[in-house]
Amino acid sequence: MSIAGSALSSCRVLLVGVGGLGSPAAIALASSGVGTIGIAEDDEVEVSNLHRQILYGEADVGQSKGVAASRAIAKWAAPDAVRVVVHGTRLLPDNAVALVSQYDVVVEGSDNFATKFLTADACARAGVAVVHGAAVRWHGTAFAVGPRGRPCYRCLFEDLPNDHAPNCSEAGILGPVVGVIGAIQADLALGFLLAATGAASPEGTLVTFDGKADILRRRTVRPRPDCTLCGALPAGRIAAERHARAS
Repeated sequence: MSIAGSALSSCRVLLVGVGGLGSPAAIALASSGVGTIGIAEDDEVEVSNLHRQILYGEADVGQSKGVAASRAIAKWAAPDAVRVVVHGTRLLPDNAVALVSQYDVVVEGSDNFATKFLTADACARAGVAVVHGAAVRWHGTAFAVGPRGRPCYRCLFEDLPNDHAPNCSEAGILGPVVGVIGAIQADLALGFLLAATGAASPEGTLVTFDGKADILRRRTVRPRPDCTLCGALPAGRIAAERHARAS
């Protein structure tokens, strides 16, 4: 086992969703030697998603994604090297903080803004690093938020959009785009896990991918002073906690 693999064997990562983004992230994390991978998912495998959800095959259609993913993840790790914990639920207001608190890093790959904001708020309250991911059509993003929670997801997006935002099913998505973003999410998550060994922490890193032009960009996000989640004003923290309880 490599030095990195040895350091990762005691680490715990929670996947919020094991769809198009969570699938490649799970493979990369298990192959890298992460000791415990948790799954927060309550959906079933659908045949229309197989082109981008690479953990699954036709035999898995109709089965619980969590259960099917746990079997697939075990195949990508050394024998008995990974423990997969299937929570059998999505993140909800009454379980989010308790779930994320059990892990060192959260990899968020949900397909709706409500879950993304709830994950962001829960991780901020629990002091847990989170790597957000999103992809639609030709474009994708990955954003790393450190355990200090600053800068955070709300520095980029203040709150839920007023207008309906199309998801992958409505707008379409290319499999390679989610593959790239999921792999980058895993890379950023590993960066957080290995920071204790002297590696640079990726907090504040935003990676964007244009699959049509094959352009990958990396930049650092600065905290927004008036952010309702990580802003310096106490009122911001209070507002965020109220939102988390009401979400």
